[in-house]
Amino acid sequence: MALSELSYAEAAALALQHEMEADANVVVLGEDVGRGGIFGQYKGLQQRFGTERVIDTPISEAAIMGAGVGMALAGLRPVVEMRVVDFALCGMDELVNQAAKNRFMFGGQGRVPLVARMPGGIWDASAAQHSQSLEAWFAHLPGVVVVSPATPQDNYSLLRAALRCGDPVVYIEHKALWGARGEVDTTQVATLGQAARLRDGDEFTLVSWGKQLQVCAAACDALAADGIAVDLLDLRTLWPWDREAVLASCGRTRKLLVVHEAVRAAGFGAEIAATAAEATGCKVARLGAPRIPVGYAPVLEAQSRVSAEQIVAAARRLVA
Repeated sequence: MALSELSYAEAAALALQHEMEADANVVVLGEDVGRGGIFGQYKGLQQRFGTERVIDTPISEAAIMGAGVGMALAGLRPVVEMRVVDFALCGMDELVNQAAKNRFMFGGQGRVPLVARMPGGIWDASAAQHSQSLEAWFAHLPGVVVVSPATPQDNYSLLRAALRCGDPVVYIEHKALWGARGEVDTTQVATLGQAARLRDGDEFTLVSWGKQLQVCAAACDALAADGIAVDLLDLRTLWPWDREAVLASCGRTRKLLVVHEAVRAAGFGAEIAATAAEATGCKVARLGAPRIPVGYAPVLEAQSRVSAEQIVAAARRLVA
């Protein structure tokens, strides 16, 4: 076991360093990657591997994504840096119509093993154009894998798994987690599509992902004080998602609450809730943000956040 205490950003940089050392085909391209990225997630990599493998690009998300798709088809394994998911919208055509569909349209003759890093979620005091949670868009897209790491350990292990996947991966780190610290075991291997059980309980199943798990954990503490034990699952991968783990828990507890930071309307929680209800007949509930743009002022931004108090209230209604 090789344990270190690292930040979320440092864990990602170390994962990428290890994959670049192991495979000369792994390259990085995007804005600001040479100076370490805007969150420090590429710190030291250009100095270690040179400008031919850590490539600074012009400010054009369509060009960056398009170049990444071409590199992948030519045999490289590019990490495509979009800075934040909000900016990735400028490169959607290359991702949606090229990367996601190539393997299917050409009978497997072409593969696009790229990792598109798109930090998502509410970015404190950054307003509507920099605080979106769009993971459901990508989960809806056939041909891509969607990953959402919540801890430094997962950002290390899941990024390495994503780079070895062989298909395009939309990798959604949370904008507010980069400084979060935790122990990282560099020998730990992650499997895409496998959830993590963070707490054991029989009262109800609570499913979430990303930074929202911190809020869910706080709600679980409050509920535990009243003797309500929660089965808390971190989905980790939204597509493929761990149906087996979620349905096994729901079949046991007979109640499910899905919580996400994204807008509740048409959020990925609806897919989980509907699947669980159809498969197990369990009682379901969902929590998500209201269908409003995220405000800049703190009082407005707070309206788009799902709080621990809201989770506790929803849980009490569910188990009543």
